[in-house]
Amino acid sequence: MALNSSAPSAGIFAITKLRLFLVISLALTWWIASLLPNYQPMIKAQLKSRIDEARQKIPSIKVDWQKAADPRAAYHPAKLAMIIEPRVMPHLVPQLLHMIAVVPPDWRFLFIGSPESVTMLGRSTSVKHQQIVGKLDLMVLPEPWDISSKEMVYRTLTDIRFYDEFLPGIEWLLKYEYDSILCANSEVSLNEWLDWHWAGAPRTNDDRFSGNGGLSLRRLSAVRKILQFQSRFNDTAPEDEWFGSRLYITPGLKVASGMEGVLTVENVYIENPMGFHVQEMGENLPAEVWGDQARRKAILNYCPELYTVLNAKLDRERCPEDTGSSFTPITDQAAEKAKQEAEIEEKKQAMLERIKVLQAQADAAAREQAQAQADSSSTAKQQEQTTSSVNPQAPSAAASSTPIGEPEIGILPFAGGEADKTKNAALSVPEEDISSEKETSRDEEIRTDDNTSQ
Repeated sequence: MALNSSAPSAGIFAITKLRLFLVISLALTWWIASLLPNYQPMIKAQLKSRIDEARQKIPSIKVDWQKAADPRAAYHPAKLAMIIEPRVMPHLVPQLLHMIAVVPPDWRFLFIGSPESVTMLGRSTSVKHQQIVGKLDLMVLPEPWDISSKEMVYRTLTDIRFYDEFLPGIEWLLKYEYDSILCANSEVSLNEWLDWHWAGAPRTNDDRFSGNGGLSLRRLSAVRKILQFQSRFNDTAPEDEWFGSRLYITPGLKVASGMEGVLTVENVYIENPMGFHVQEMGENLPAEVWGDQARRKAILNYCPELYTVLNAKLDRERCPEDTGSSFTPITDQAAEKAKQEAEIEEKKQAMLERIKVLQAQADAAAREQAQAQADSSSTAKQQEQTTSSVNPQAPSAAASSTPIGEPEIGILPFAGGEADKTKNAALSVPEEDISSEKETSRDEEIRTDDNTSQ
């Protein structure tokens, strides 16, 4: 017979680990909940600070769903760098692209040229890209504007209508030329010169106006102020000198003078300038700046971009006798022209003196010939008188053979060359023949008288 045995069953209120854990958790939750009202402000402040800190670390993103119609709106509307060049020159493209890279990014560029030079620049892919992004404009001025020569460019830049029509709203103008360049190694930005009304390069250390226009920064408000009451006469001073003589004496303007406000180097050297202006691409370099070999090397190491606007040769193209230690500056064009004119005048004077000498010699020869003719006439008359005294009725041989008023052929002077002398010698009559003719004439006269008397 089997025995049934069973374990004692647990009651409803039996304590187990699970039930104990649930009770403790519920008690802690009620206790924490009772404390929350006291710490609620502190907790909210802590959470807010953490959220703000996280927001600051998130990068800001701005989506412009409507693209601007004019890409030029992305640049400063009052800053412009401008070059005027009608000639087709192959270095204009790299020069322009370098200037775009060096000038601060908020500046725009304007190239004014002839149809040929504008077409040449427009073929460059890099130039086309700068046009698309609104950085660069290429322009051919309409008629009657003319930029075919330096004088015509001077007239354009001193005409207030040019600024009103083509540069409206421009305040700062960086004007540069085909033979100027800004240096990428310069530690000074162009935007640091915006408080100047005109800054450029001095011609001498004590130049009253240091604003050579080959590479200069100008404020057009000052330019317009001058052009509102003064006009430049044609074929006079260059536009930068014309502006300088007036801006310097205008009150309230900050204009470069002496070594103050020197933006670039041209005739006076300064250390680490913003740029250089090498006249005519190095064809007219001042010895004060470029005469020393060590300085030339330092300049080209500091601003290697100068090779873009310098007609320099490679070392392998140097002449064998050129050691590079000497520098022969080319004289100024005006001085060279004056020298050439002086040489021409000297040659002209020498030619005039030579003509005077030849004229004097010709006059002397004419006088001698006239004197010889007079002497010949006198000798002929004496011979005629001698013949008449011997026989008054007998005609002289000279008179019978020589026209009246002309000297006897036999005694003509040798005024000509050897051929004339030979001719005169052949035509001369010996004195013995003349005497025999005289005797024959006398005998014939005596016979005639005898026959008449018979």
